[in-house]
Order: sequence, then C-alpha cells, then structure tokens
Amino acid sequence: MLGGYANRIAWIDLTSGEIEYKPVDEGLARTYIGGRGMGVRFVLDNGPHVDPLSPENILCLMTGPITGTLVNMSGRMAVVTRSPLTGTVTDSHHGGWSGARLKWAGFDGLVFRGRADHPVYAYVEEGRVELLDASPYWGKGVHETVAALKERHGSEDLSVLAIGPAGENRVRFACMVNEDQRAAGRGGTGAVAGSKNLKAVVVKAPKRPPKPADPEAFLAARSEALAKIAGSPITSPRKGGLSVYGTNVLMNMTNVAGALPVRNGQTTTMPTAELTSGEWVREHILAGDPTCYGCPVACKKEVEIKEGPFKVRGQSFEYESAWALGVNCGNDDAESIAYMLALCNDLGMDTLETGNALSMSMEASERGLLRGEMALAWGDAEAMVRTIEAVARRREGLGELLADGPARAAERLGAPELSMSVKGQSIPAYDPRGIQGMALGYATSNRGACHLRGYTPAAELLGIPVESDRLAWRGKAELLKTFQDLHAFSDSMDVCKFSAFAESAENYAAQFSAVTGWKITAEDVMRIGERIYNLERYYNNLAGFTGRDDTLPRRFLEEPAAGGSEGSVAHLDEMLAEYYALRGWQDGVVPESKLQELGIEPVQSGAA
Repeated sequence: MLGGYANRIAWIDLTSGEIEYKPVDEGLARTYIGGRGMGVRFVLDNGPHVDPLSPENILCLMTGPITGTLVNMSGRMAVVTRSPLTGTVTDSHHGGWSGARLKWAGFDGLVFRGRADHPVYAYVEEGRVELLDASPYWGKGVHETVAALKERHGSEDLSVLAIGPAGENRVRFACMVNEDQRAAGRGGTGAVAGSKNLKAVVVKAPKRPPKPADPEAFLAARSEALAKIAGSPITSPRKGGLSVYGTNVLMNMTNVAGALPVRNGQTTTMPTAELTSGEWVREHILAGDPTCYGCPVACKKEVEIKEGPFKVRGQSFEYESAWALGVNCGNDDAESIAYMLALCNDLGMDTLETGNALSMSMEASERGLLRGEMALAWGDAEAMVRTIEAVARRREGLGELLADGPARAAERLGAPELSMSVKGQSIPAYDPRGIQGMALGYATSNRGACHLRGYTPAAELLGIPVESDRLAWRGKAELLKTFQDLHAFSDSMDVCKFSAFAESAENYAAQFSAVTGWKITAEDVMRIGERIYNLERYYNNLAGFTGRDDTLPRRFLEEPAAGGSEGSVAHLDEMLAEYYALRGWQDGVVPESKLQELGIEPVQSGAA
C-alpha cells in the first residue's frame, strides 16, 4: 500500500451494530486519492437516489493520505454524504485535531449506514470502533456533550465530533461540530447523523504522524512549502494577513470593494461593516488564537465578551459566519454576532445557512409576507437569538418554517426570489455582482452556492496567483476551473485550502509524492482534481441535476448592484458558455466520452 494511508476503513452498520474493517483499495486510492474524492466515490456507488435522511444513505468521515502527517495544514477531515438540504452530493471539511487523530488511531475513514434503534456514539481507538450508548447525551448541546464525553474518556489525546439538537431534529442545515466550534458546516451533515441516531464520534489517539515513503524528498518538499507560507502576505505571521486578523481580515476589504452582500443582497456595501471586521475584533474583543494540527498560520481568532446580554468566552469569530449573522442581517453589533455564533455551534447548525434564513425572513417581513410573531426586523439581535433557538428545535411558526432551509421557506411564502441560494444552498459572503468569478462559481458548484469549490476571490480580491479584474467576466471560466480542480485535489489529500494562498500544484505534487511514494507531477494534480470534480457532477446528473440548475437568484442577474459595484450584474450566461466548453459538458451534463477520458467508472445500473 502507498505511504500515508492507514490502509483501514471501518464500515459501520448502525442498524445491526456490525462493523467490518476493510483495507483501502489501492486502485481507488490512485484514482480518487482519499478524503473528498474517495468519499464521493463511496456515495456514488451507494446510489444517487437514496433519501438523504433514510437509513440507506451513508455518512463518510474521511481522511486523506496527507492527513496527520508532518505536512503543514494537514489536520483536516472530510464529511461526505448526500445532502438533505440540496439533494446533491456534498462534502464538508473541518480542522482542529480530529482528522489527524483518526489517522493516528489507524483509520483512513469511517463509513456509517443504517439507523440505530437508540442514540449511539462511536468510540475509536487503536484500530477499533465501538458503538456505545448516547442516550444520556441526546437532547444536549454540543458543548455539554463534548465536556461529558471528555470526562468519561479522558481529555488527553481526545477529539469529539458531535451533533446538537438541530441535528437530532433533522434541521436540513444542521452540522457536525468538532471540538466545540470547528464545524463540518455545510450541506446538512448533522441532519444525516441525527437521522441515524448517531450523536457523536469520539477519537482517542496519541500523536504519531505516519512516516513518509521518501524522508529526504519529504524534508525538502515540506521546507519549500513552509518557506512559501512564511513569505506570503496572506499566510505569513509577519505580514498582517490571516495570522494577525484571521479570516475576518476580508470584511473591510470586501466591503470597500463593493462585493459584500448586505441585507439579503439588497446592496453591496454597509458603512458600519468595519465594526464587525478582523481589525475591530483584534483591537476590542480578541482573547486568543489557537491553531489546528500542523498549522503555522493560526487563522482562528477567539473572542470574549465579559459582560452584558451577549456574554461569551472562547468563541471563534470567522469572516463567513460573522457576515451571515452580521451585515447580511443588517447587524453591526460584534458582541451579538459572537453570541449567536456560539449558540449555532452549541445547537449544531450551519452559521451561513442560519444567517441567510434570518435575512430572507427579514426581507419577507419587510414585504409583509411575515407578520406578527413571525416577523423579523433588520438587525434585531434579540429576535435573531430567539429564532435560532426556535429553528434548532423546530418550534411551531418561524422555527418550523426555516428548519428545512431558506430556499424551501421562501417557496412556501410564495416568494422564491427572496432566497439567495443555488441548488437549495445559500450564498456565502461574496456578492456575485461584485466578483464575477463567484457568480460562475456559485452557479456551477457541485454542492450548491459555495466559495470553497473554487476560490476565485484569491485572484479577484487578493491578486493570488495573478491579478484578475473582479468585474470582468472574460477569462473567469478558465480561472474558476483551475481553482475547482486544484481544490478538489487538495480536499482529497486532505490539506487546508489556505495553503493555496502560498503553495502551488508543484508543491502539492512534491509533498504528496514524498509521503506516498507515488511520484506525481503538477499536471497529475490537476488531472486528478478534474476527475474528482467530474465525478461529483456525474453523481448530480444521475440525481437529476442539469444545466438548468446552474443558475443564480434573479436578484444577481437582473438587479444592478447598489454600492461599491454600482450598476454591475452577474454575467452568467456568457461565462457558462465558456465554462461548459472548457469542461466538455453538454448543458451541464458530463457526457460518457468525458467519463471515459478521465477514467471514471460508471455507477452500476442497480445503484443508479
């Protein structure tokens, strides 16, 4: 077997309680690497028509061959399943230490199927998985669950990945939360776990990074990558980027550019957005900056609110989440945002989808579609807190309406145009009228609106690896495809996407080759990434998605931006034509000839 792999995956039937341990198929590893790629292949082979919340759906917790090694930023885990929010295949990643510990415990992945007849959690240690009773923790928040399981199993060398009440109640955007606040946030992974009566996964393992197949080559490749990280203006601790201000360094930058969706995307700039920025946080409420396993960047910024109604301690304050519950909802109170972030983490709910559900409701209220107790006013933090609680527990009224996601809620209100979503998943913190690459990126993302499938703002806002005019549409198809393919590979290794601010495909190839002993080139990196991206699109095609789903909310296509990108709209049709030609797709569908070209084995007819 190749280096870096534990060569062990646990297949766990929650219905029967049976656990089967299987080696990693080397052919599958060479084709799809691990992490995202291998997880998607498992989900595809399980069939693209399963009900996401049925026992037949599978939930894959996957590491890659780089996870838990001495490669920088290698503490990642992918959670892969069919999304109950979108119906697409979805993968959601988190940092912290659980990914590395799963590898150190002797696993490349855990695959759950079926449904337990009572709440359970999986305890993982020394190459074995045990299903234990989680009844005492059912109904409890993530924070209390993590504390209780650490008390039971000892906190040393231990990671806990848990769901909260939102997952138990099958809120379609519930998430799995690792170590209190590092979430596999998007796509409803927590709802899938809840549907299986799976409360948590506990991993206990001391640090023991896998040895690289070629130690000398590894030392050289890792040193070169580290030097690039230290030299990048974005990742260097000395240059004022992620290390100094965290991901929220983007708030002021995006606001000034006029690419910040404000009040449900009604405008692209908010004068007081600075009050929620990374710079403001650092000066006023910063309490600490812990880091994930193997990461020299330390982008996480924890805050503390010592008094008042929004007291909170040790809560991470991230850009996307701060935007979603902040200016997206007309809210510029950083203290209330920090409190709501902590609340979402405890309830186990995606902060982006939650913020979009609230902002959609606020605009619906503004239009008179929600009245009385169900109405929400822009920036009303106390009402936002009450609504978040109601959604997680599916309380009658607004809670029940929003629990299936803002796209479905807007449909029920007779105003689908109020949901800023693609394929049922809401947008993150970039207005596609102000960043054209994101317009195409949202539309063609295989998991619904997403910036992480292909992060074009790297070029359009930060000039990495090359500068690109954010308001121009020409050339964005090639830019996006490059990022999509690169990220598909890095998500399968599995390393943090922030490494791409400094490292290149050549760096990925060198480190991967040294760890595994399989010599690949930068061209191989991009080819494998292309294969994985097409594999996901193939799954979605089988599930019924076509080019008609590669679109944007009408607002971005028809309503010119007001604010910093004055007069701009998303030029989607022009970019889509260019993109499909580059991909070799026919109206958003992967043809059989493309599957053959990329070496993608078709799904068996029974599964399709």
